[in-house]
Amino acid sequence: MSIGSIRPARGRSWLALGLGLLAVSGCRKHDFPEYPPNYREFAYVTNGGSNTVSAFDVVNVRLDREIQVGLNPTGVTVNPKRNEVYVVNSGTRASNGSISVIDAEKNAVVATIPVHRQPYFLDVDPTGDLAYVANSGSNSVSVLDLKTRREIAVAGTGEGPGLARITPDGKSLLVSNRTGNSVSIFAADGREIPRIRKVIEGCPGATDAVILPDSSKAFVTCSGGRQIMAIALARNADAGGPARPDALEALLDVGRSPVHLALKPDGGELFVSNFDSNSISEVVTGTDDVGGAYLMGSHPVRGLVSTDNALLYESNFSSQEISIYSIDDGKRLVSSGNQGSIHVGDGPDALAFSSGGNLLFVVDAGSSDVAVIRTSTASLFTLLPTGRQPNAIAVKAFRLP
Repeated sequence: MSIGSIRPARGRSWLALGLGLLAVSGCRKHDFPEYPPNYREFAYVTNGGSNTVSAFDVVNVRLDREIQVGLNPTGVTVNPKRNEVYVVNSGTRASNGSISVIDAEKNAVVATIPVHRQPYFLDVDPTGDLAYVANSGSNSVSVLDLKTRREIAVAGTGEGPGLARITPDGKSLLVSNRTGNSVSIFAADGREIPRIRKVIEGCPGATDAVILPDSSKAFVTCSGGRQIMAIALARNADAGGPARPDALEALLDVGRSPVHLALKPDGGELFVSNFDSNSISEVVTGTDDVGGAYLMGSHPVRGLVSTDNALLYESNFSSQEISIYSIDDGKRLVSSGNQGSIHVGDGPDALAFSSGGNLLFVVDAGSSDVAVIRTSTASLFTLLPTGRQPNAIAVKAFRLP
């Protein structure tokens, strides 16, 4: 379930505006990469109200097809090693959820993996062989074998786990327990049942989590207050330093209702979306210093940093805008004609770049469409319709044999 989808949306559609802008601005060839004939790239959007996934052809910027999945699809994740996409079907409070496996080469469901009650998100380990699903209604986390497409282990968590994150080195699993106001940290031992190492309390409404590229530290939003947790993750003694256990490193003061963390690709800074403060907070990850708060639009809900670490794109759920923040300058970017924001559909929420970074896709939860932004000109290119209640997005690029 997207964070923004729990907020009221006004339901206004901007499709006509997008098509008009497309007709006026046209399409310049140099704005798009030259693709070889066997190249494929798709953006997958889960539609919770339609029980479908919209598969968009990124190369031609159009809808490829609607794929029927399970009941109430929420999260979507791609496999980094295989041409597969995984959709989390949350089901209902009374029924178990499932994972739909989509073959990206065919854009068709090829398997369904049963899990437990009310799963929302899934994370895939670096090998592409295992996945972890937090089952919010069962207070557990499932381990899935993606080769055999079955659950192979399950472990208990705190109350209402919403998110499971595996570290880049594949050795630690972190679960945020939203209603339990805590974070569970497990040793990830491959196909074995995850072994609990530490439970850290005192994070009201624990929601989003990011892990640094070197697997040394995690940050978790405490959305029921105005803080985020910095957690030092356990490591063995090596040339880099002595052994240490998992430990709470700091509680950092940010804005009200922090709901999302956007990490720079280099891991040096992260940006906190403060939903009820209409701001973002900038955090230096190495020192846990909060650099300051910067006003965005109304109810910022999701951020995404460009691959060159230069720009933060922030979706403002109640503003119908994407704000652009210049990281080096420490301020919103102001360019000709847009004053640091791009108008999109109603209820902008989840974000994803195309693999080349030339396009930014914005899921508009209220107007049921995807805004396609041309990053070179910071302008709206078009809007593409989705199913009902779109909430999450993932992009998969590959070449056919």
